[in-house]
Amino acid sequence: MKLSNLTPAKGSTKNDKRLGRGEGSGMGGTSTRGHKGAQSRSGYSQKVGFEGGQMPLHRRIPKFGFKNPSRVEYKSINLDTLATLAEKTKATDITLELLIENGLVGKKDLVKILGRGELISKVSVTAHKFSEAAKQSIEKLGGKTTEVSK
Repeated sequence: MKLSNLTPAKGSTKNDKRLGRGEGSGMGGTSTRGHKGAQSRSGYSQKVGFEGGQMPLHRRIPKFGFKNPSRVEYKSINLDTLATLAEKTKATDITLELLIENGLVGKKDLVKILGRGELISKVSVTAHKFSEAAKQSIEKLGGKTTEVSK
């Protein structure tokens, strides 16, 4: 086999239509665009969501509810997740960096610790927010909770 022998697989390539090259080509005259109208003209582009004059879907469907533009979204992590993380990494200090390294949260996520599950060992935890149950559970074992600003 040589580089000069290489060809694409049979049927994988097609020849382009050569438009507007005379009537004999079968694609002259209107160049397969039909007669008149916006689509036959050069520079035509349809608006996104345009449905031929019919009321578009995004306007037919009713709108409801309220989207709060200033909502702050937290990534929640429960105590049972922290317990398995502490057991796996043998860490006594659980920081945001440790959570990011272990793939529990993203770099830009705000973290809230929630109270589901039980901690086994004394651990100091750093996060953006804590639920009351989580705070009590951590401090009951002698651990420390530290809130970091956003």
